[in-house]
Amino acid sequence: MFSYFERLVDPYQPYDDTQPPPNSLWAFYRYFLHPVRWIVLLSMVLGFIIAASEAMLVAYAGDLVDRITDSSPERFWLDHGNAILWMVAIVLVLRPLAMIADSLLMGQGFFPSMGALIRWRTHRHMLRQSTGFFANDFAGRIANKQLQLAPAINDSVFQVIDAIWYAVIFLISSAAILGGLDLRLLIPMALWFALYVAVAVWFVPRITVIGKDVAEARSRLAGRIVDSYTNIQTVKLFAHAEREEEYARDAMEEFRWTFARQTRLFTTLSVLLTGLSVVLIGGVIGYSIWLWQEGAVTVGVVAAGAAMVLRLNAMTDWIMWTLSMLFQNVGTVMEGMETVSKPLELVDAPGAKPLEVNKAEIVFENVSHHYGREVKGGVEGISLTIKPGERIGLVGRSGAGKSTLVNLLLRFFDPESGRILIDGVDISAVTQESLRAQIGMVTQDTSLLHRSVLENILYGDPDAGKEAAIAAARRVSADDFIRDLEDPDGREGYDAHVGERGVKLSGGQRQRIAMARVVLKDAPILVLDEATSALDSEVEAAILDALDDLMAGKTVIAIAHRLSTIAKMDRIVVLDDGQIIEQGTHEDLQSQGGIYARLWAHQSGGFLGLETEDAAAAP
Repeated sequence: MFSYFERLVDPYQPYDDTQPPPNSLWAFYRYFLHPVRWIVLLSMVLGFIIAASEAMLVAYAGDLVDRITDSSPERFWLDHGNAILWMVAIVLVLRPLAMIADSLLMGQGFFPSMGALIRWRTHRHMLRQSTGFFANDFAGRIANKQLQLAPAINDSVFQVIDAIWYAVIFLISSAAILGGLDLRLLIPMALWFALYVAVAVWFVPRITVIGKDVAEARSRLAGRIVDSYTNIQTVKLFAHAEREEEYARDAMEEFRWTFARQTRLFTTLSVLLTGLSVVLIGGVIGYSIWLWQEGAVTVGVVAAGAAMVLRLNAMTDWIMWTLSMLFQNVGTVMEGMETVSKPLELVDAPGAKPLEVNKAEIVFENVSHHYGREVKGGVEGISLTIKPGERIGLVGRSGAGKSTLVNLLLRFFDPESGRILIDGVDISAVTQESLRAQIGMVTQDTSLLHRSVLENILYGDPDAGKEAAIAAARRVSADDFIRDLEDPDGREGYDAHVGERGVKLSGGQRQRIAMARVVLKDAPILVLDEATSALDSEVEAAILDALDDLMAGKTVIAIAHRLSTIAKMDRIVVLDDGQIIEQGTHEDLQSQGGIYARLWAHQSGGFLGLETEDAAAAP
């Protein structure tokens, strides 16, 4: 029975994933609730039955008092049997069945699937954001905002149906029943309701604002804590534990006092609700007793009125607190919506097709990009043609534009002017996934996924199989150390997990696993960004042989400060201030006596260090 309800909604059903979630609150809720709208409507119908039958239960109690008073034990069933059976059918059969159905519908059909649907859609949207999106915020903060959305939306929907909708139906039913008993009983109830609405109007906007502030403060605190944990090695290395404590403490204090502002509102609300309960209980019960004394109503009316207001009074605190939680959740949704509803910064062009690479020729046509800032950095007017199978080295000081060129080639950013072609096709006209599938890259700062070594290598080609992954590891001299690995859970070799970002491995070990991943990918274009910088000399010698094999038949772009590693390239391109200053073979550039020759002469141990002012200023 449970599984039937749990399969009512497919959280991974097709949807239009080309558009971000809406950035207005009502549209945002509608976007996520649309796939489960019939469940929400059916739950509201069941809620109507439950609330109305509960109000009828209270009315039946008063009616029962009058029937017992007006009848004798011998004639009670004869005179009132049918009415009692109707009471039993509604209160003891219809109401429990509606409650059970609602529990199954919401508990099994709505919450699990709705949570998965929200997380699935928001996670997919986040994965499609550009690298710049993640560079501008804490990863922990982004994740916290996303993960808060599912419970906040689920809880707010539940609170609307289970509390607000229920209370509205119960209140209307109670007013109808009390009015049916005696219209004068509605006077104190109307006064209480007016005051209750006034309190809600005052309270709700304030709790909405503070709820958003609390959610933001919580996300900021989570972001700072996760940032410290993610970079724990750096924290330890620089002995900055106390600094990180203070960094987190500032966020904790902000959250503490923001939360205190919220609790002040709750305390004020508690005082106001206590006063309202006096108006409700004293007004309705006192007034009904006075009417009974005047002979205007029966004992049953007094009993029904007393039971009704006592139930309403019990509900008022619950409803107002639920209302406060509702708008606190709405505030959380609004805070998360600001992040997950941001449009994608980089999107595929309409009708974009997969890139097919045959020759792997790369052409930069008058490409300029400065990251939208009027500061140094980026590239300016770069025109460069890399022939199929040609291996070029990029040389230049930090900030010369080397990484910018690579990032533009990978389409992590779109150039502000100019274009980039691969085999004559503008890369902005093809799908991003297909573009990056054709480029293998080994970076200086290698990050691995917190999964097994095998899974990390197979990231290059998930369908390759274990034997192919092991062969790739052998080609980059990684197989020996991998077989000796063991993680704290006892997993060994290729099954051992490497820790977050690969922290359980040395820099050279991470680099070799990353290289094995690229070997397995076997893309026609290869980018090496300081690929051997983390390796010792002995391992580097073995890796360079593997790289020569890996580069065979591929178009290669290699960035290196260690000039000896790119001296054998077909062509070396020297960048400075975002422009190409020199290019040619190692021998040609040395003979020209320009910047490259000076850099080569200034090197110690093959590394490109901090150049002298003369070298930096050379034409």
